Amino acid sequence: MSSSHLIAPHGGTLVNRIVDAGKASELKATAASLPTITLSAKQACDLEMIAIGAFSPLTGFVGKADFKGICTNMRLADGTVWPIPITLAVDNDVKATLKEGGQAALKHADGTLLAVIDVKEIYPHDKKLEIPKVFRTEDAAHPGVKAIMDEGDWLVGGPIHVITVTPEREPGEQFTKYRKTPAETRKMFEQRGWKTVSAFQTRNPIHRAHEYLCKCAQEITDGLLIHPLVGETKPGDIPADVRMDCYRTIIENYFVDERTLLTVMPAAMRYAGPREAVQHALIRQNYGISHFIVGRDHAGVGDYYGTYDAQNIFDEFKDGEIAIEILKFEHAAWSHKAQGMVSGKTFPKIQGDQVFLSGTKVRDLLAQGERPPAEFSRPEVADVLIKWATSESTVGAGA
Repeated sequence: MSSSHLIAPHGGTLVNRIVDAGKASELKATAASLPTITLSAKQACDLEMIAIGAFSPLTGFVGKADFKGICTNMRLADGTVWPIPITLAVDNDVKATLKEGGQAALKHADGTLLAVIDVKEIYPHDKKLEIPKVFRTEDAAHPGVKAIMDEGDWLVGGPIHVITVTPEREPGEQFTKYRKTPAETRKMFEQRGWKTVSAFQTRNPIHRAHEYLCKCAQEITDGLLIHPLVGETKPGDIPADVRMDCYRTIIENYFVDERTLLTVMPAAMRYAGPREAVQHALIRQNYGISHFIVGRDHAGVGDYYGTYDAQNIFDEFKDGEIAIEILKFEHAAWSHKAQGMVSGKTFPKIQGDQVFLSGTKVRDLLAQGERPPAEFSRPEVADVLIKWATSESTVGAGA
C-alpha cells in the first residue's frame, strides 16, 4: 500500500535530520574543536523531535523571523502554521563562545555528543513577547512560564545534524520497544491497512472517560494510536514507566488488539493549553494521524485556561491550514441512570447522577490501597496505580 493513502506530513515533507554513519564520524571529529552547548532536558526532547521529523517542517531550532511569527500569529515566517517556538536558549557565557556562520556541538547533560548545529543566527530571547503570547499568562507559578524565565537570554537558530538522540547513560525508561518515529508509525499503519487513524494524547493514566473518547474515535477511523507523552513533565506528574504499565493493562483488557497501537512521543510538555493542543495535533499529523482527540482542558495546568479553549483555538485557522481533523469531545463521565458513559451532548445532566472524582480524592484512595469506583477507573488500572502509590512516597503526584 502506498503512503499516499495516509495524510501528508505538515508542510508536505517528513523531515529526517539523523545523519548516516559516515557523516556521523565526520561530525564527531569536527565536534571535538567546536564550542559546546549542553542541552537542558526540554532542549534534548526538542532535538529528538526535530531529528525524527515529529516537528516537520522544522529542520532545526528557530531563527528570529520564525520566532517572531510564531509568537505573534502562530505561523512561521513563510506562513506555515506553527504555534510554539522551538528554541535553543543559551546564557551569556555560552553565547560568548559562539559566532554566527560557525557551528556548535550539542551535548546531553551526561556528556553524550548528540548533534552539531549550524549557527545561522544568535539573537536576544524576547521573553516579554514569548511568554504572554504562548502561555496567555506571565505568572511564574505556571511551569511553562517558569521554564522560559529560567532559560538563557540568547537564542541560537539554525539547522541541526543529529548523530544520536539516545544519551549513553540514560536510566532504563527509554521505552525502546515503543519509541517509534513518524516514519515507523506510518509504516505500521500501512502494514495494518489503516488509512484513517485517530490518536489520543495523554500524560496521565487512562480512566473511563478517556477510554470512552478513544472508543468513540475508534468507531469512525480504521485504528487508534494511544500516544502518551514521555518527555519532560512537571514535578508531581505520574512517572512515565507507571503510566506505560497502565496503558498496556487497559489495552490488554479492554481494547481490540488489531485496532489499537501504543507508541510513545518523546516531547517535553509546555503546559501551554490551547497553543500546545495545536502543536500536538500537527505533531500527530507528522506521525500519520488523520483524526486527533482534543478533550477538556487539553495540555492545560491549574486554571489558566478555559475548559474548551484548546478546542476553540482551532476555529481561528482558515480551511486547509490544518489538515488533521480535530475530534472535539466534551467532559464525559459515568451516569448511574444511563448505566454508561455520557457527555453533555449525549445525556441530560441530572443532579448527583454522574460519577466525578477530583484528582486529590483519587490520590487519597490509591495511597490508602483502595480502588476508585469502577465507574471511574478500570480495576486493573487502579491496581497498577495502587502498587505504585503504596510503594513510594507519592503524595502530591498527579493522578
